[in-house]
Amino acid sequence: MPVDLVDPGHPDAVAADLAAAFVAEHGRAPDGVFVAPGRVNLIGEHLDYNGGRCLPFALPHGTYAAAGRRDDDQVTARSLQVDKPWSARLGDLGPGSLSGWVAYVGGVVWALREDGVDVPGLDLVLDSRVPLGSGLSSSAALECAVAMAACAAAGAEWDGALKERVVAACIRAENEVAGAATGGLDQTVAVHAEPEHALLLDFGDGTRRQVPWDPEQSGLSLLILDTRVHHQLSDGGYGDRRTECETAARALGVDHLASVTDLADASARLHDDLLLRRTRHVVTENARVTDAVAALESGDLAALGPLFDASHASLRDDFAVSCEELDVACAVAFETGALGARMTGGGFGGSAIALVPSERDDAVAAAVTAAFAERGWRAPGVLPGRPSPGARRLR
Repeated sequence: MPVDLVDPGHPDAVAADLAAAFVAEHGRAPDGVFVAPGRVNLIGEHLDYNGGRCLPFALPHGTYAAAGRRDDDQVTARSLQVDKPWSARLGDLGPGSLSGWVAYVGGVVWALREDGVDVPGLDLVLDSRVPLGSGLSSSAALECAVAMAACAAAGAEWDGALKERVVAACIRAENEVAGAATGGLDQTVAVHAEPEHALLLDFGDGTRRQVPWDPEQSGLSLLILDTRVHHQLSDGGYGDRRTECETAARALGVDHLASVTDLADASARLHDDLLLRRTRHVVTENARVTDAVAALESGDLAALGPLFDASHASLRDDFAVSCEELDVACAVAFETGALGARMTGGGFGGSAIALVPSERDDAVAAAVTAAFAERGWRAPGVLPGRPSPGARRLR
């Protein structure tokens, strides 16, 4: 059975095609073409809003935005993935006025203008190469590509200060306009990622630093297995987990669960098994991030395998955000030669990752595809997990 490889396309070729689509749509060339990447989190799941540490990196799959300034107060957007175009006045954007994919587009323009960026009327033509609903942050890729285009149209210089404002605006758009209570991991890595590195984000002290991550140098591949089970952060389950963690933190008298260091003490003080399990995941996952960074910095990438397996078990059993398809993908990958595998992203569907000796990656992808077929499930998508650069201008 053939494996469904999800091709990111070459950025320059995608940008050229999108510029041509803009000309066909608007009768003029775009002022610029921009891209922001999807992301995958190596480890550190559900820790951003818990004050913990995460280790994501950017994918070669991105969302592209061709943009042209307008002389009026209209914002228009057409996505190559959606039949119907959208338009609205700048003054009509904001919470309560938008839904669906345009909430991420209009929400970013609104949030930037709220922050003082003088975004003008704008025409946008968009192309997403990040699989939708895959748990690989197609929403943040869309937000950050639009934000970069909007800032360029406003004449703002793409420097360090503006990058921080863009991250904050994209988080605000997702939280307040799209209605997804994300913690900021996705937008931060979409803007700040560097090739051949993962980005260590500490949401406790607000720091970040690049950590070398190039598995091919160690004869390994990171396979991303998109289960094609739709993942959407605004569905409710993600928000439930966030509420449960906040409840546990209040019961323990801490600002964030990642501050907890003594699980025995937490167990004695939490008289609710569900809250204890949520706490246990946060505390043990945060420790796994520390171990993963040590492994990367020492060059012992194979040590990630057991950490992946332990992370998945914790997400499945203590945090309850896995699903049958994710569990099967991880189990079959391990049985076929992966050093370790885990679900990644918010859960309730989406994607798994598997750390695989490079000579076994085809066999692992084929085995997972066959296992899905045997169960009557849609074939998974297989994506290359090459660490890639963050948001940038292409034309």
